[in-house]
Amino acid sequence: MSENIVKAPQEKRHMSQSKKNRISNTIVYIILILMSIIWLTPFVFIVLQSFRVENSMQVGYVVPKQWGLDNYRNLFTQTSFVRWYLNTLFISIIVAAVQTIIQLCMSYTLSRLRFKGRKLLMNFMLVLGMFPGFLTMIVLYTVLKDMNMIMEHAVPGLILVYVASSGMGYYVSKGFFDTIPKALDEAARIDGATRFQVFYKVIMPLSKPIVIYTLLTAFLGPWGDFAFARYISNFNSAGMNVAVGLWSWLQKDTISQRYTLFCAGGVIVAIPVTLLFIFLQKYYVEGVTGGAVKG
Repeated sequence: MSENIVKAPQEKRHMSQSKKNRISNTIVYIILILMSIIWLTPFVFIVLQSFRVENSMQVGYVVPKQWGLDNYRNLFTQTSFVRWYLNTLFISIIVAAVQTIIQLCMSYTLSRLRFKGRKLLMNFMLVLGMFPGFLTMIVLYTVLKDMNMIMEHAVPGLILVYVASSGMGYYVSKGFFDTIPKALDEAARIDGATRFQVFYKVIMPLSKPIVIYTLLTAFLGPWGDFAFARYISNFNSAGMNVAVGLWSWLQKDTISQRYTLFCAGGVIVAIPVTLLFIFLQKYYVEGVTGGAVKG
């Protein structure tokens, strides 16, 4: 009898706690659903407008009255979109590959080796990275102009600038390498492996998440860059990336004729990034969380 009396308040508290958890979870889900709707609404609008046949910008409806693929067809046949897209894709792939190699090598060096000035170098790069990049735009433009890497030759100039400071993004990758036991390096060194062999054959197979994270971040930087790319290309179609090219259609004298083309271009630009995150989001999250464990 006494046991039943004791159990009753406990069961009541358990039911009360479960009810509170359900209510709090419901509130959280409602908030997340509302945030998702707010976040996705502009994208849904752009997708719908990209299938609208009429070229006029201002219409009194969201869902197209006449559907068609004219905007996508005209995008590839009547504009320089393909040139801009290939420029952006080429820049992003080259930068992603080179920047990943440099950044991982720098991170592994700072994680494993101890040398004079190591702490000073790390702090210097960390502080230097806090300054906004636009402070150097005038100097960079002058240097690239002297090297004939502006306007129609802006693509190699952009690649050079993007990869120049790759080593300064070492902190996340270094944090990931710090979580890998140094005993693996020592065992491989005892077996006669060189430092490069240890890095390539022992550490890299264990570092798939941080490699993919570094590749993704390095790819997305040039893919979505607008300010510096516009400054260097100076609206020369041969040197523009896709962000600058699409933005040029939103000027006062062209927006009424090019708005639906702009929406179609935005959809195509978003496809590669969306697919990358869908298939690689697991490794992306692991890379971020793994790199945040140690500093």
